[in-house]
Amino acid sequence: MENQYFSKEGLEKLKNELEKRSSVLRPEIAKKIKEAKEEGDISENAAFDAAREAQASNEGRIEEIKIILENAVIIDSSISRSETVIVGSGVKVDSDRGAQDFIIVGAAESDPIKGFISNESPLGKAFLGRKKGDKVEVKTPKGVSEYKILEIK
Repeated sequence: MENQYFSKEGLEKLKNELEKRSSVLRPEIAKKIKEAKEEGDISENAAFDAAREAQASNEGRIEEIKIILENAVIIDSSISRSETVIVGSGVKVDSDRGAQDFIIVGAAESDPIKGFISNESPLGKAFLGRKKGDKVEVKTPKGVSEYKILEIK
């Protein structure tokens, strides 16, 4: 698996999710499974089936988080004031939609509506390594969009 980039806060949030799933949800689900088994025949027991499904989902997410954490790289905010766009950079651009601000983040922290663009997205990939003043063309399902980098923060 490739590196997964995180802010300190984003990594802490993921660690907290792992802790909650391991220490809180896992025992709660185990208790529900036990209670459902005590009801008798589990072959047609909806509560048992739901609890087992919740258990599988929770365990899957726990394993996913562990793998992500093994490949996690913290974005060093002290180097984010680079001359070129890197993961962690804030980027102000001009396009046919006017001026826009983005922050380039790892895929796990992306939220395009809030302006957090994944370094793995077409837009993020296009900005990486670029400098102030560069023009960037990005192919999207809606066509080609052109951006001019106004500022790197």
